[in-house]
Amino acid sequence: MYVFNRITVNPQLPKRIDKLNEVANNLWWSWNTEFLRLFQKIDRDLWEESEKNPVKFLKRVSQEKLEEASKNIPFLKEYDKIIDNFEAYMNSKNTWFSNKYPKNKEDLIAYFSAEYGLDQTIPIYSGGLGILSGDHLKSASDLGIPLVAVGLLYKNGYFNQKINGYGEQKTEYKNIDLYDLPINPVKDEKGEDLIIYVKFPKRRLYLKVWQINVGRVKLYLLDSDIDKNNEEDRDVTLRLYGGDQEMRIRQEIVLGMAGVNLLKTLGLDVTVYHMNEGHSAFLNLEIIKNIIKEKEVSFEVARDIASSKTVFTTHTPVPAGNDIFPVALVEKYFKDFWPRLGLSREEFLRLGMKPLGELEPGFNMGILALKIAGKKNGVSKLHGAVSRELFGEIWPDIAANESPITYVTNGIHTCSWLSPRLKELYNKYLEPYWQDTMFDDNKWEKIKNIPNDKLWEAHQDRKVKLLELVKQNVTNRLRRENYNYDDINDIVSKLNPNALTIGFARRFATYKRATLIFKDIERITQILNNQDKPVQLIFAGKAHPKDKEGQDLIKYIHDIAKMPQFKGKIFLLENYNIAMSRYLISGVDVWLNNPRRPMEASGTSGQKASVNGVINFSVLDGWWAEGYNQYNGWTIGTNAEYNSYEEQDKADSESIYNTLENKIIPMYYKKGKNGISDEWLEMMKESIISTGGKYSTARMLVDYTDKLYIPLCNLTKKYYQDIDYVAEFNDWKRDIIRDWKDIKLTQVNNLDNITIDAGNNIEVKCEVELPNINKDNIEVEVYYGKILDNGIVENVSIIPMELESADEDSKKYLYKAKVELTTGGNYGYTFRVMPKHEMILEPTNLNLIKWITK
Repeated sequence: MYVFNRITVNPQLPKRIDKLNEVANNLWWSWNTEFLRLFQKIDRDLWEESEKNPVKFLKRVSQEKLEEASKNIPFLKEYDKIIDNFEAYMNSKNTWFSNKYPKNKEDLIAYFSAEYGLDQTIPIYSGGLGILSGDHLKSASDLGIPLVAVGLLYKNGYFNQKINGYGEQKTEYKNIDLYDLPINPVKDEKGEDLIIYVKFPKRRLYLKVWQINVGRVKLYLLDSDIDKNNEEDRDVTLRLYGGDQEMRIRQEIVLGMAGVNLLKTLGLDVTVYHMNEGHSAFLNLEIIKNIIKEKEVSFEVARDIASSKTVFTTHTPVPAGNDIFPVALVEKYFKDFWPRLGLSREEFLRLGMKPLGELEPGFNMGILALKIAGKKNGVSKLHGAVSRELFGEIWPDIAANESPITYVTNGIHTCSWLSPRLKELYNKYLEPYWQDTMFDDNKWEKIKNIPNDKLWEAHQDRKVKLLELVKQNVTNRLRRENYNYDDINDIVSKLNPNALTIGFARRFATYKRATLIFKDIERITQILNNQDKPVQLIFAGKAHPKDKEGQDLIKYIHDIAKMPQFKGKIFLLENYNIAMSRYLISGVDVWLNNPRRPMEASGTSGQKASVNGVINFSVLDGWWAEGYNQYNGWTIGTNAEYNSYEEQDKADSESIYNTLENKIIPMYYKKGKNGISDEWLEMMKESIISTGGKYSTARMLVDYTDKLYIPLCNLTKKYYQDIDYVAEFNDWKRDIIRDWKDIKLTQVNNLDNITIDAGNNIEVKCEVELPNINKDNIEVEVYYGKILDNGIVENVSIIPMELESADEDSKKYLYKAKVELTTGGNYGYTFRVMPKHEMILEPTNLNLIKWITK
């Protein structure tokens, strides 16, 4: 056999079009898809063969084709326009952030996430968390927010899904070919690959650093698959969410601890670190260790400084959603670390445990992040409330509903998810450069000006493309399982672009209840077999390789779809990814979402659907609990609590059937002579208008910046860079915690069981005795709200009270406030005292509160 040496020859871009390579290596193109059309024009066949990957295309295109393009006048005209747009974007100094926060231009936010969903060509994501992270970076770039990101480079990525003839999910891992991707090695000052390390027991783990350009944002990825590591350690970053708990703790040490040191090695002066979920929570320990070493301060002082620099976003609505590592595993990797913090074994382990009681068997990454991070948030209004209750035990002396966890509702990077035809319509009917201020709800009102026939035509065009994708996906799967041509054609030929099409696509976790619509087989059979008003269902999604129950849901849908009455009416797609998602969320008519409330933290697929005019049909959970306005979609079930899951499933499935039969199907088929249901189009428009700005990551990043990033940036620079300030604050905290129990709170004018007319106010007073605390270090508040029949107080208002008089000799102080009662009902009020200091990040962080008691 002949032996050949391999030589790779890269085509040389003619100078006239040499910017193609620069843009191809920046994921700006993933939301400016007009750039990708240039490659189609150069060589349409190769573009398809290259799987619409511009880097791969440029390494395979013929020199002849490039030379032709460089002399093609129409091509060059389009090329020049796109390159001008790219360079204007990259070099712009006129951004939202620079205009609003000119004094913070030197600040830097470091964003840490275990996964990033940026484009289907880079499979280092598994689901919603990664998609959100990718969208976060894109909007940070659009808004000009100074942000850098850190993650891991999984060369096996997440698995490819195959569904066999029995409906069983099979997993396939393939190596990512970095040569064909916009991922490039970072070089050190000598021009060599940058290699850093993190300490593991009795060895070092070496990590190569890679970079992805996401518009103006840089994403750094850490890779353990290099020759300097042993075989076992080379696999640390091989697979996303792969391996056992020991592999997970290794990955999270790399993400959090090595990630912090990477940014330090790069010379980046980070102002605020943002942990997207608890996977990166070990970064807190690395920050504290570095501060202790550099500033020569105690753990307590270093912890205060670290708190002033950290944000933690929790995405889980259930306790089991956080990584919890066995104590023995934590000891294995950190027994030589906690002495460097000046902590004992027990003190260190308690950082990841609830504050009361004996040592627990597990170390909770979510609790570690919550205890140290200065700012903490859930990802929707409802999830914020759920999180406060879920983690209330971390602050045992604070009412659970006042735990210091706020919320920033998730959103989507609109231009990444908007179908091209709709983007053209929006460009025409919305104001110029609408993308720059898309977070402004008022900008979306002009959607009303789009003619119904134009909007419907664009939607139907996308629907036809989706059904082509469905046909190809199902055909490929059935061919692999040896179905004959006639049987395959009998199924896919029934795909109908004029039928009401309902989509369900997401991770197959049990709480998402993918099979709920099949609760009553007879009822759904009737709905799907009405020949006058046809309905078709499309399902897609992966189950975690270790989630047997989730995989059983896939098999159930597979088996249902094979039943005679459902053949050609229910379609199950395999290998759900970003590319497929883009067609599903824009090509179906209705987006079905029926999680078990309140277990959906946010959910963003419905947001992607709504901005494309696809109407949501969802349980009032996650984002839809605040997004639904009665005119932009439909709800499933109620907010009632049930005695069992079975009872809840029965009630919610009945709601699905009733709404389909009485509202959704009649409205869809209420078509005029032009074949359009004007009522349906009005709801499509309301869906776009009511969610387009509010549920974009542009709005989300504005919220993160205004509420979390900038307050921490300003606070840490004003106070926490001066060690003397921090030491004094630490002493102040110690003293106030010691003396807090001595505070006495007494009501002065007892207004109990009185009746007044709505619209009036009452003046209330209380006396506070402060034997050992300065009055300037407390905030006295009146706390009031409506009392329900069960005694619970809701719609709580909290009003700061004014100091009326002071007796410094007795240390007694009289406070007053006026309480306005604008509507009828039974109200209750009481008084409390909270700590006050200019360096407090959140008052309830200190776990100090004094209520009036009898």
